[in-house]
Amino acid sequence: MSPSTIEVESTVTRSSRWWAFPLATTAGLTTFLAFPPVGWAPAAVVGAGLLVVALLGAGIRRGFLLGFLGGLSLFLPLLHWMTVVGWDAWVLLSAFCALWIGAAGSAIALVTRVPGWPWWVAGVWVAQEALRGRVPFGGFPWGRLAYSQPDSALGRLAYLVGQPGVSFAAVLLASALIAAVLAYRRRDSRSALVWVLLSAALIAGPYLVRLPVTGDSIGGAPSAVISAIQGGTPQTGMGAMDVRRAVLTNHVQQTLELGRQIQQGEVPQPAFVLWPENASDIDPFTDTAAAAVIAGAARAVNAPILVGAVVDVPDDPSGIWNLGVVWDPVDGPGERYIKTHPVPFGEYIPFRDLLTGFIGRFDRIPRDFIPGEVPGNLLIGGVQVGDVICFEVAYDDVINRIMDGGARVITVQTNNATYQNSAQPTQQLFIERMRAIETGRSVIVAATSGISAMIRPDGSVAESLGEGSVGSLTLATQLRGEQSPSARIGALAEILMLLLGLGPILWAASRPTSSRDVDASRRRVDT
Repeated sequence: MSPSTIEVESTVTRSSRWWAFPLATTAGLTTFLAFPPVGWAPAAVVGAGLLVVALLGAGIRRGFLLGFLGGLSLFLPLLHWMTVVGWDAWVLLSAFCALWIGAAGSAIALVTRVPGWPWWVAGVWVAQEALRGRVPFGGFPWGRLAYSQPDSALGRLAYLVGQPGVSFAAVLLASALIAAVLAYRRRDSRSALVWVLLSAALIAGPYLVRLPVTGDSIGGAPSAVISAIQGGTPQTGMGAMDVRRAVLTNHVQQTLELGRQIQQGEVPQPAFVLWPENASDIDPFTDTAAAAVIAGAARAVNAPILVGAVVDVPDDPSGIWNLGVVWDPVDGPGERYIKTHPVPFGEYIPFRDLLTGFIGRFDRIPRDFIPGEVPGNLLIGGVQVGDVICFEVAYDDVINRIMDGGARVITVQTNNATYQNSAQPTQQLFIERMRAIETGRSVIVAATSGISAMIRPDGSVAESLGEGSVGSLTLATQLRGEQSPSARIGALAEILMLLLGLGPILWAASRPTSSRDVDASRRRVDT
């Protein structure tokens, strides 16, 4: 090795020690800007690109540290709403998510040594999101790049290749632009042109995707009038549901008002009415007063109500269900959906006997929510509904199952009162809008205290009720039976993208690192 080469490598090593770490921090903070409360979609691409630049030429351990720092800079501001639960919960959850970005940083450091590396970097990112959304205890997919894109052209790709495809495209675009610059600086005009053309295709191509805006007659009528109730809660934060009877009364009152509007001809007769999660935290199957007022509300609107309720599990005094139950104005309670994906540490406590002695606030969850086993496909008022409850909307498997079950409209029952006046309700609304685009389905959201919304199949919001408002939404909603391309392929697209990331990782890790590989990586950093 010549003295000049040693000098260049020494300069690169010294420089990388001071700029890579602040660059990784900037990358995370920039990516955060893509999500609410800011919601500037291009920041996802810019942030991913900055992190890739920081990782070029890094080793595996250093790649992990850079990735972890970038992840922490993203998730600490993104999940700040968790401070309502506790500062320790906020920091621990952010650190957990950042660990996955750290693992991706190590993998990206490896695959950037492989020819065609922008493709493999995008695959690594999808692999990180897929694993983080599943492991452990079902994972935590919040902060997925795709969930920041309902207002961008890239977001339209969800209709074709689902949420993983949107994240893949965002990271591929960032990486391809970097590869184009590096190739140009190496005076490799052919490679630079290839990466420029790919970048241009990723920027312009999504505009060619035509999203559905009307209903169809596959499986039923092309539209139905649906109402959603937002009754409000007397208080917010951790004690939002402490006054359970008052919350139920609020939703009954708003439903009675809706019934008056229907009788007066101010709004059309709905096929059914949607109540939010926790609208009745009083078990209506054991509390006759609760059952009576719910039945009266259903009679007032002359339509079934999908009631969000918390009920006791029969023959299991230690367990409860978070469910949606169809309450018919004539026949009373009928079909039900039991939440299949309860939130760990929020709705049930893993290692309860061990942890409750150390974390006192777990006393607020004295009984575990027991998961259901059947997806939320319900026939309500003649409409094939796919119901999900709160955070379930972020999990692909929950959405895939209701789509396989023939859902023509998606309902989301949610209770965001704990996080009112934070970014969480708007972040969830972004996810709900991306689900509408992905599935080509209208998405109807009922929240206790906001944000309730009627979302069209193209992801646009037709009507909404903001945080702290009370009232109802009624709209002729587009119903669709035709499966979107992403719904047809299901998890296959994500599996293929996973292979694009994991395959090169294994190949790069198994190869002896030659001086040529090291020199190439360091030249990328130097340029």
